[in-house]
Amino acid sequence: MSAVSDAGNTGSTGGFFGHPKGLSTLFFTEMWERFSFYGLRPLLTLFMVAAVTQGGWEWDRSEAGAIVGIYASCVYLASLPGGWIADKLLGLRRAVLYGGALISLGHLTIGISGLVEQKLPFFLGLIFIVLGTGLLKPNISAMVGDLYPEGGARQDAGFSIFYMGINLGALIGQFITGLLGEKIGWHWGFSAAGVAMFIGLLQFWLMSRKTLGNIGSEPTRHPDPAIQAKQETQVKLFTGIGLGILALVVVLVATGILTINAPVVGTYLAYALIAIAFAYFTYLFVFGGLSIDEKKRIIVIAVLFIFAAIFWSAFEQTPTALNLFAFDFTDRMIGGFEVPATWFQIINSAFIILLAPLIAIFWTFLGRRQVELSSPTKFAIGLGFAAISFLVMIFAANVVIGGNGLRVSPMWLITFYFFITLGELFISPVGLSSMTTLSPKRYVGQIMGIWFIASALGNLIGGLVAGNVDPEKLELMPKLFTTTTLLLGGAAVVLVLLAIPISRMMREAKAPEQPEDPINEVPDPMPDEK
Repeated sequence: MSAVSDAGNTGSTGGFFGHPKGLSTLFFTEMWERFSFYGLRPLLTLFMVAAVTQGGWEWDRSEAGAIVGIYASCVYLASLPGGWIADKLLGLRRAVLYGGALISLGHLTIGISGLVEQKLPFFLGLIFIVLGTGLLKPNISAMVGDLYPEGGARQDAGFSIFYMGINLGALIGQFITGLLGEKIGWHWGFSAAGVAMFIGLLQFWLMSRKTLGNIGSEPTRHPDPAIQAKQETQVKLFTGIGLGILALVVVLVATGILTINAPVVGTYLAYALIAIAFAYFTYLFVFGGLSIDEKKRIIVIAVLFIFAAIFWSAFEQTPTALNLFAFDFTDRMIGGFEVPATWFQIINSAFIILLAPLIAIFWTFLGRRQVELSSPTKFAIGLGFAAISFLVMIFAANVVIGGNGLRVSPMWLITFYFFITLGELFISPVGLSSMTTLSPKRYVGQIMGIWFIASALGNLIGGLVAGNVDPEKLELMPKLFTTTTLLLGGAAVVLVLLAIPISRMMREAKAPEQPEDPINEVPDPMPDEK
C-alpha cells in the first residue's frame, strides 16, 4: 500500500482515545459504511419474499436467499481487485472516496427502483454497492495500518477501536433500517442505509486532509517510470475489460436474452470459489519457491481455511435462514409492539461488544499461567460453540413443528446468537492473526485475499440454504439445523485430533525471524467482520 509520509498530527497521541486523530476519520467512515451494509442486507431477504400486498416481490425463498448470498459473497470478492486498483492506480484515499460514492449511488438507485417499481434499478444498485465496497473496504483498513508506522501493540489497539466502529455501525444500522423497513416501508429502510453512507462519505471528504496528512494520497509507485506506466496501463485495461463484461451481462439480462437462475448461479459460484482456493494453494505449494518450513506453514493455512469456510457457511445463515425464522416463527410481541425481525441481527453485534473484552481478559489470564492454546485448538472451540448454537435451533424448530407453525420464545434466538458469537470470537480474530503470522512475507497480501474467500463461500452457502426455512415446508427446518450441527461438531472433533500434529509440525517449521511459535500467538480479540 502507499507509503506513509509526514502527516502532521496523524501520529500524535491524545487525538482519539489517545490515538492519531486520523483514526477518528477512518472510524466514523467505517461505522457509517457498515451501518449501510448491515442495515441493507437483512432487509433484502425479507423484502424479496414479502407478499406484493406488503410491498414485496413475493419471490421464492430459495431464489431470494441465493441472490442475497451471491451479493454478499461478491462484496468480499470485490475486495481483491479493489485493493489492487488502489495499490497500482488510485491510491488508498481516492479508492475510499470513489468507493463511498459508488455505494451511495447504489443506495440511490435502489431507492429509485421503489419509485418506478422496476427491478432493474434495484439490481443495478446492488452492483454499484458491490463495486464501491470492493474499493472502500480493504483500503480503509490499510490506511488504519499506515497510521502506525511503528506497528506493535499500539497498532493492535488502534485496530481494536476501529473494529468497534464496525460493530457499532452494524448495531445502529440494523436497529434503524429494520424499524423503518418493516414498520413504514421497505424502501424507507433502504434509503436510511443510503443516507448513512452519504454521511460517512461527506465526513471522510471533509476530514481526511485535516487528519490524515499525506497518508493514502498516492499509490505505490515503481522507481522506473516506464514500468510504472506499464502497470497503470495494465490496471486500466483489466478494469475496463471486467466492467465491460459486467455491463454486457446486465444488458443481456435486462433485454431477456440471458436468464439467470440465482440458486444455480450461486451453486456454480461456490464450486468456482473452492476451485480457486484449491488451485492457489496447489500453485503456491508446488511453484511458489517455498522452503520446507514455509510449505509446512502453508499446509496449516490451508487447513485453517477449510475449517473457517465451514464455520462461515453456518454463521452466514443468520441474515437469511435465521432472519426468516425470526420473521415467521418467533413471538416478537412486547405489549402492543411487534419487534422487527431484523432487530435480532443486532444481538450478534451487541454480544461482540460485550464479550470481546471478556475474551481478552481470558487470554491474559491463560497467558499469565503459561497456558497457550494453539490456533487449531481455538478454532475447534469456536466450531464447538457454533455447533451448540445450531443444536439449540434443532429444538426450536421441533417446537415450531409440534405446534404446527407455533411462534416460539425469542430466547431461542437469543441463546443461538450467544453461542454463535462466542464461536466467532474464537475463530475470526484468531484466523486473521494466524494468516498474517504464518504467511511467507512475500505472499501475505495474497493469502489475506484468499482468506476472505472463506467468508465469500460462507455467504453463498448461507444464502443457498435459506429456502429451508418456510412456513409451507416446516419439515425442512430441523434437517437444515441438524445437518449444520453435525457438520460443525464433526469439524470440531477432526480439528481437535489434528491440533497436536499441526502444533508439532509448526514447532519444526519455526522460521528464523519468528522467535515465538506463531500458532500459539494470542490474537487481538476483536474480529474484523461478521
